[in-house]
Amino acid sequence: MKIAVFGLGYVGMTAAACLSRDGHEVIGVDVSDEKVAIVNAGKSPITEPGLDELVARAVRKGLLSATKDVSQHLDSCVMAIVCVGTPSAPDGSHNMSFIVEVSHQIAELGLARATPLTIVFRSTMRPGTIEELVLPIFEDALKGRMDLIELVYNPEFLRESVAIEDFFHPPKIVVGTKNGERCAALDELNARIEAPVFYTTYRAAEMTKFVDNAFHAIKIAFANEVGRVCDKLNISAITVHEIFISDTKLNISPNYLRPGGAFGGSCLPKDVRALQYIASDVGAHTHLVDSVLRSNDAHKNFLFENCVKAVRAGGQVLMLGLSFKEDSDDLRESPNIDLARKFLQSHIGLSIYDPHVEPSKLLGQNLGYAFSNLPALRKLLVSKSVAESELFDLVIDTRGWARQMALRTRRVIDVNTLS
Repeated sequence: MKIAVFGLGYVGMTAAACLSRDGHEVIGVDVSDEKVAIVNAGKSPITEPGLDELVARAVRKGLLSATKDVSQHLDSCVMAIVCVGTPSAPDGSHNMSFIVEVSHQIAELGLARATPLTIVFRSTMRPGTIEELVLPIFEDALKGRMDLIELVYNPEFLRESVAIEDFFHPPKIVVGTKNGERCAALDELNARIEAPVFYTTYRAAEMTKFVDNAFHAIKIAFANEVGRVCDKLNISAITVHEIFISDTKLNISPNYLRPGGAFGGSCLPKDVRALQYIASDVGAHTHLVDSVLRSNDAHKNFLFENCVKAVRAGGQVLMLGLSFKEDSDDLRESPNIDLARKFLQSHIGLSIYDPHVEPSKLLGQNLGYAFSNLPALRKLLVSKSVAESELFDLVIDTRGWARQMALRTRRVIDVNTLS
């Protein structure tokens, strides 16, 4: 396959060299005379373990070359991979000028093609960039001949210093297309790579890179905040870390990472507050941990706003499940209590079905929390027969029970799932 790679930085140069190793003919395209000269001399313009050897071998075999002017080469390419930079603008957004320039460059050369060109964007871009910025450029230039191109978003997951290993053994392959359909050219390109493949929409694929990088940053910041607390308390951060990562059932696992309901209960909020206090007391300055409860409160508001817009004025709402977890009557800091209270404060009729909550059996702090937050709890609770016989404008399902009940309702919202 003949491929043009636009942008010979870390991502582009790694891609060009690795694709050449697989036997593809690669044309590297860059605005820098210096980078072009270095590549054509059989060297890498960037420092990355193993890259110089790959570049030298590819140039020697005639599989890799570089140019500033791609006009004489693009028509014979099957694929163009865009790896130009998207550096931070002064306001924190991405500077998209290089993406715009390359898109115009490729689009203006597209009308001369005899066969379709697959254009793969790998640069990190805000969700919506392909649809709202890139696509209009091609539509304007090709004037109704969009059959000449195929636009794809395929984010990279390379780490500097191990980029070659990551290229051939990525954690996953994400391919964003117009309707989430497959891309034959990329399937062929990735045929030798063993990794989970996800075909999705442009926007979901664009979002993937932000989620990954933000989470990596959060993990590092969290680990360092814990490390500072350990240091102040004369505790071995290494020992704490070893114990923490040994738990692959809850700590290092998919658990607690699915977008959905807010956290609550008798442990998490209490222990986060306590860690905040300890950190403040010893001067560890845990800004990430300090923001966790505020973020959780913001999510509770989001869930309420998402629900309330589905209810007409004076409407009736049924909530399935009130306690913190199923098969429990623990109401302490249950996010469902907060949601119920917000509906009552908005003067919306509310009924609650939870067979595990019996007010007369609540004791101690559980009893105090329940009635201090929902004084009318006894009046709000209804039986299953009432829940299934009355007509409700909205059912809020906190348990997944709605599928097993014969409910009369206009709409059901599962607050534990964000689709």
